[in-house]
Amino acid sequence: MLEIDILTLFPEIFESFRSTAFVGQSREKGLTRVDVHDLREWTEDQHRTVDDSPYGGGPGMVMMAEPLVPAIEALAGEKGAGRRTRVLALSPQGSRLDQAALERLAGEESLLLVCGRYEGFDQRVLDLAVDEEVSLGDFVLSGGEIPAMALIEGVVRLVPGVLGNPDSVKMESFREDLLEGPQYTRPPTYRGLDVPSVLRSGDHAAIKRWRHEQAVAWTRNRRPDLLAGRDD
Repeated sequence: MLEIDILTLFPEIFESFRSTAFVGQSREKGLTRVDVHDLREWTEDQHRTVDDSPYGGGPGMVMMAEPLVPAIEALAGEKGAGRRTRVLALSPQGSRLDQAALERLAGEESLLLVCGRYEGFDQRVLDLAVDEEVSLGDFVLSGGEIPAMALIEGVVRLVPGVLGNPDSVKMESFREDLLEGPQYTRPPTYRGLDVPSVLRSGDHAAIKRWRHEQAVAWTRNRRPDLLAGRDD
């Protein structure tokens, strides 16, 4: 079982997400556990304070080391070689999430996703309690909740037994650094456009070659950066 914990200021965002589609199905099958925790449960003042103004001045507020570090340690243990949970902070400053990273994270037994807000984390949170910072890309959102959901969706579908057909993940975009080529289903002709005859030929070797050629062509056109160093 892959165990995923989420630490956030807005736990209600995740309620329907946890119960829907692959994530909900994986929980029902006992293949994953996805639990959400309200960061304010670790505050100790009457105002349940989680942020303060930054030293040195500047706009916005910064998420404080208290209560974040105690919350992370309560859910994942102290940072170090003995900790079995991989702690990820969702942050624009993190490494960009890609398919290779999802496959790596799917191999972990336990993940804790820490959702940032405001102007980000006090650096001591990252130094003392976080193993890795993760970003969806070169843009800024108001918080880490949407990136956390994207990461969870990407990881959960890689857990064995979640998808009805395990071969599905072997034929997707970014496998072998290629985009997936065009797909077709019934009817064979629609508004004058035909399904390529090779896909209806029954020749599995020819279909495989065609799909690879299409994947290379689509990648060259749309994401040429992925083809660097390839001989296709």
